[in-house]
Amino acid sequence: MNFQQLRIIRETVKRNYNLTEVGNALYTSQSGVSKHIKDLEDELGIELFIRKGKRLLGLTDPGKELLGIVERMLLDAKNIKQLAEQFSQSDKGQLTIATTHTQARYALPVVVSQFKQAFPKVHLALHQASPNEIAEMLADGRADIGIATEAISQLPELVTFPYYSWHHAVIVPKGHPLEGNKKITLEDLAEYPIVTYHEGFTGRQNIDEAFLKASITPDIVMSALDADVIKTYVELGLGIGIIASMAYQKDRDTQLSLLESSHLFTNNITRIAIRKGHYLRGYAYKFIELCSKELTEAEVKAALSPNAESDID
Repeated sequence: MNFQQLRIIRETVKRNYNLTEVGNALYTSQSGVSKHIKDLEDELGIELFIRKGKRLLGLTDPGKELLGIVERMLLDAKNIKQLAEQFSQSDKGQLTIATTHTQARYALPVVVSQFKQAFPKVHLALHQASPNEIAEMLADGRADIGIATEAISQLPELVTFPYYSWHHAVIVPKGHPLEGNKKITLEDLAEYPIVTYHEGFTGRQNIDEAFLKASITPDIVMSALDADVIKTYVELGLGIGIIASMAYQKDRDTQLSLLESSHLFTNNITRIAIRKGHYLRGYAYKFIELCSKELTEAEVKAALSPNAESDID
């Protein structure tokens, strides 16, 4: 048994049992992948995969149990390497952050700037992705830290911490009739076409629930993945916009007006997520602390212990 065989088992499941894709991902041939799988099965004396001819269709029961062990072993191997680097070159390395466009654009610039000043030799990789993709990147070890509002608190293998709370805001073009309304209502919004976030992004569920509870059907004429797109089309007169409040920048969004609307929608909480069992370098704890002073290294380590709860309030 060797680590290449274990990587192939994990990658085969991840690639939906397509051995050509597994070979490409691991820089080997399809025949090499098949041989590694057969050698491991022969060594263990059990079949790990359900087959139809030469095709793999899924995992057998022992294969399903083995997969969990494989993932832990590969994670521990990565942790060992991280541990060694922590003591041999504590100020060098790579930190991978997976986050949404909204967080990368509006919440993290100051944090990233402070981090790079403190750790100039650390390569910071900032991956923009959907909330579900962020959860997947954390689960399979491609990201050290995830930051998002949706999805990441739903996986039991992740520990999440509150980062900050925020609310949605309504934006309109300058001169719009709603500008003079001191306290807008959902009924007011429903009188106009609405441009807002796509389902599953940036608290869209809270927007939908607010209208649903009020028994109002909004006219959502366009949905987008990020606030910059929403603001562009509101400026063009396509409709009024509902965006994350921090995405409105008065000095830049000079063609738009921000309407007080915190009373209309439930507050959202953006959370920081880490996979349980994932070894974090010292600079990773510093990045988290720069996000929130309450999240000290001791606090985060305690939450990552095996008996701790998944979501920290």
